[in-house]
Amino acid sequence: MNEWFELSEPWWHFAVRGVLTYLGLLILMRMSGKRSFGEMSAFDLLVLVLAGGTLRTAIIGDDHTYLGAFIGVASILLTNKVLAWICVRSPRFNRIVEGLPAILVRNGRRDMDELRRQAVPEAAFNRALHAAGMEHEGSVVIARLEPNGKITFIRNDEERSSAVG
Repeated sequence: MNEWFELSEPWWHFAVRGVLTYLGLLILMRMSGKRSFGEMSAFDLLVLVLAGGTLRTAIIGDDHTYLGAFIGVASILLTNKVLAWICVRSPRFNRIVEGLPAILVRNGRRDMDELRRQAVPEAAFNRALHAAGMEHEGSVVIARLEPNGKITFIRNDEERSSAVG
């Protein structure tokens, strides 16, 4: 039972590794774009699982104790809490961490360059459009790719009134 709690390194090594791994992964996810995890596909899930397994070594190294794993996880959770606290208090920091929305459609016209830049396939855009209850982008005043990877739509007023009544 003692071997579960006898760390192979000082406890703070696990904490520092956890924080650095969290921050590094956050940077990599921001670099991968908004669509990376907005609509989880089998490929996205595979990347997530493989990254988790690989990062385990980065956080706890060769240590096989429960205590080392818990220190690593606790440092990640604490880092997440601190960043969330800062994001709530600083809109500028929040924009850096989360990013800004991208305009995909304006006044019924698709911005094909922006769709390509954001790596949004036409089929994915059409699915989101249909899920929002619209058949074509002519009904849309604005379509935005939100920082969380979801596509949101604002209908034009004529469509809203005809849909309501």
